[in-house]
Amino acid sequence: MPEINNFTMNFGPQHPSAHGVLRLVLELDGEVIERADPHIGLLHRATEKLAEHKTYLQALPYMDRLDYVSMMCNEHAYCIAVERLLGVDVPLRAQYIRTMFDEITRVLNHLLWLGAYALDVGAMSVFLYCFREREDLMDCYEAVSGARMHAAYYRPGGVYRDLPEVMPQYQPSPYRDTKRLGEINANRQGSLLDFIDDFTRRFPTYVDEYETLLTDNRIWKQRTVGIGVVSPERAVQLGFSGPMLRASGVAWDLRRTQPYAAYERVDFDIPVGSAGDCYDRYLVRVEEMRQSNRIIAQCVDWLRHNPGPVLTDDYKVATPHREEMKMSMEALIHHFKLFSEGFTVPAGEVYAAVEAPKGEFGIYLLSDGANKPYRLKIRAPGFPHLAAMDEMARGHMIADVVAILATMDIVFGEIDR
Repeated sequence: MPEINNFTMNFGPQHPSAHGVLRLVLELDGEVIERADPHIGLLHRATEKLAEHKTYLQALPYMDRLDYVSMMCNEHAYCIAVERLLGVDVPLRAQYIRTMFDEITRVLNHLLWLGAYALDVGAMSVFLYCFREREDLMDCYEAVSGARMHAAYYRPGGVYRDLPEVMPQYQPSPYRDTKRLGEINANRQGSLLDFIDDFTRRFPTYVDEYETLLTDNRIWKQRTVGIGVVSPERAVQLGFSGPMLRASGVAWDLRRTQPYAAYERVDFDIPVGSAGDCYDRYLVRVEEMRQSNRIIAQCVDWLRHNPGPVLTDDYKVATPHREEMKMSMEALIHHFKLFSEGFTVPAGEVYAAVEAPKGEFGIYLLSDGANKPYRLKIRAPGFPHLAAMDEMARGHMIADVVAILATMDIVFGEIDR
């Protein structure tokens, strides 16, 4: 009898190489993919429905937990949507702080993506290098919000508080070499802005190190060049956005085409690929890290010389200052009322989108005039990318599925929202 090579294989659900709780059903002819069917729903957390039962402020921390590698960018889209319905103006200093932290978040996201992608393809060292830099940026998150990941730092009308004048330092520990303590804390002697400024000066050298390991590496190129090719026309038809779209040669970036925050005031370039394959998506993201570093440096320079408020003075939306609460019972009552009952938002509907690290992250918000959203719909950038998995994987080998899936930068918190 002739040998039968056609069979069906479960790829996942598990974390390594599947990037979360994805069940990918592969129909194979030997090792060649004939069909790839993504099965989602294993992480469904009903974020949209939960938000409809919370006040506008209480729903904000849920945004961090969608794409849990792009935390503040998610918060930004939500805050813009609420602000547009409220008609609230955001102070310019808060706009610059948001822009700076959006780009810090972009670098955080791309560093995790690059380290994980290298691991998926078989390179170990890059993951350790990338987490070395992530550690510094997570410290920036912690300095402004008290949390290393789920910051809940942005607020409708601005940000929670101004940037700290003192950067937290490492303390003596029985598990740490005390002789190196001074060396570790050397760049933490000033403010948060001083620390970020120091990071922007060091970071380009680190990106050079990643490229030295990967960009011209023969094995890396064999695993990524010509794999998962998507033409510019097809990328648009499939609803791609972010690096997935730009790697196919479409120069679409919401920071430039539909500017928000302080992006009109900073100078940066939009990296664009040509081949639309896994290798170009890698190159685009690496160059995006360099451009984000440029933006962060410009924001640091502006913030040094321009003090001012970081939250709207409309007390229907914002909490009173602590000094006022100590002196005024009305301010104290308003504080408790704001956090228990929230604020009402005029009836209407709005769609707000930001250029998140993975692409266009959008919030459709429908208000009926109450203190809770009537309807919240999230546009997750990873969803249409995953929908294209079948088309991108056909004709490739099983090993290429790992490279294609990793190049999408999939996070299931936003897909199974």
